[in-house]
Amino acid sequence: MEPVLRVISGEDWAAFRSLRLRALADSPTAFGATLAEAEAQPESVWRERAGGPGPLLMAFDGDDPVAMGGLFVPEGAGEAFVWGMWTAPEARGRGLGARLLRELLDHARRLGRTVSLHVTEGNDGARRLYEAHGFTGTGEREPLREGSDLRIERLERPAGD
Repeated sequence: MEPVLRVISGEDWAAFRSLRLRALADSPTAFGATLAEAEAQPESVWRERAGGPGPLLMAFDGDDPVAMGGLFVPEGAGEAFVWGMWTAPEARGRGLGARLLRELLDHARRLGRTVSLHVTEGNDGARRLYEAHGFTGTGEREPLREGSDLRIERLERPAGD
């Protein structure tokens, strides 16, 4: 059976927390936050992140969350930001990342927003996914997080694409 995608709400905070912690443990170089930082966050922070602003999509294989991606949509801005893309190892190779990304891009398109995201240099699989969906590198680079030697590049996709 194909995993089901759905926009979650603050009520889904526990499933989001569980999947996000798995993502940070599995792929620590893909995210600006660390596992220790995320584990220390109180329930209120998880509820707030799960509730928006902007959709947070999760893929569920039965009751099990197996993939996620969010779109931060700041009020009054002309840009939206894709964040938190990750697929559990047991669900990889099934096109979930592409499905999540298409849904997020459709949402941004309806709002007329340019979309940007960050990808860690060397994360070639993620970069290929983003480029296949119209993102191009801007050349803007910065450290993944304070004190990190890893660098991220900002990719952008024009509004309406």
